[in-house]
Amino acid sequence: MKLYDELVWRGLIKDISSEDLIEKLNNGGMTFYIGTDPTADSMHIGHLSSFLISKRLKAAGHNPILLIGGATGLIGDPRPTTERAMISKEEVLKNFKGLKKQAEEFFGFEVVNNYDWSKDINFIDFLRDYGKFFNINYMLDKDIIRRRLDSGITYTEFSYMIMQALDFLHLYETKGCTLQVAGSDQWGNMTAGIDLIRKKTGKEVYGFTMPLVTTKDGKKFGKSEGNALWLDKTKTSSYELYQYLINVEDEMVIDYLKIFTFLTKDEIEKLEESNQKEPHLRLAHKELAKSIITFLHGEEEYKKAVKISESLFSGKIAELSLDELKIGLKDVPHFEIKDNINILDLLVNNNICSSKREAREFINNGAIYINDNKINSDITITRENAIENELIIIRRGKKKYYLGIFI
Repeated sequence: MKLYDELVWRGLIKDISSEDLIEKLNNGGMTFYIGTDPTADSMHIGHLSSFLISKRLKAAGHNPILLIGGATGLIGDPRPTTERAMISKEEVLKNFKGLKKQAEEFFGFEVVNNYDWSKDINFIDFLRDYGKFFNINYMLDKDIIRRRLDSGITYTEFSYMIMQALDFLHLYETKGCTLQVAGSDQWGNMTAGIDLIRKKTGKEVYGFTMPLVTTKDGKKFGKSEGNALWLDKTKTSSYELYQYLINVEDEMVIDYLKIFTFLTKDEIEKLEESNQKEPHLRLAHKELAKSIITFLHGEEEYKKAVKISESLFSGKIAELSLDELKIGLKDVPHFEIKDNINILDLLVNNNICSSKREAREFINNGAIYINDNKINSDITITRENAIENELIIIRRGKKKYYLGIFI
């Protein structure tokens, strides 16, 4: 399968600027760039879906440049509804450093910052050298601009298109870059850059967009949607990432395997067959989690995520270290415990049971566990019961966990 056909099969092509690009992609040898603005100090899973394209194109003989927009990040790409909040130069710089470090670690390709070539352009030169090439009617016809006209759009946001076009021109002139790759929401900005290069140099460059990766209900992965899965494991642990990926909808898992992994067509089709015939095995989900976590954080982090998950699911918390328990139980209800507290008071005071009567029923039925040990009577909980004198893990039933911290 040629590169373009594979990209289409994986669902990674939405729009292309010219049919001529198909052959150029298949032949290799193009220098291309893909970028993001530093609106946070870590990439998230939405960035990963886009930036993995750089490795696919690199393997096919193309030369990648990863752009982190220190300049465009100060302006803010227009959103479909309201203007983005401005962030300070200090925060943009901090975020840039975080993203640059991640990009170099994960991908190993050249990273550039558009602030470097934008910061010294004065306003008059900006208007004379670039603004004169943009027809207002042309800009108003761009989808994202047109959608904002009713609610209003500032001149700052309106200028973002020119700034991104300037990036493409600069990389074309200085690095021979002839291809831009971006998410489908950047089509208007991308074609503006193609047009600017054509008008200023008479040369033809190209672009293609990828569909935005979304959840089953159509929400894209991202910070603004409130569902960001960060690539920084201190912000989203490998265990949290594992839990999300192992539980994605069956209808989405094959699409995600095509987008997020380097498994072959045959390998993915076998997993698709398993997903249809024996979904309870969750082989496709497990492979998705393994591929992503191993790529981002290494095999040991993947194994740790599986260990935490399986130990908590089976109720074998004794197999876990204190740090692993804290990772695995990060999102369960937390509360403080005083020394020498009656188990009934502990269960009722922290809403584990609704009353002492219900608490006794759970205990008598063998449904209450403290640190993996079944509770059969009305006992007193002391610090001696705690894991490393710090934590009490309470389980009600098979999966309902609570975390008590001694004070």
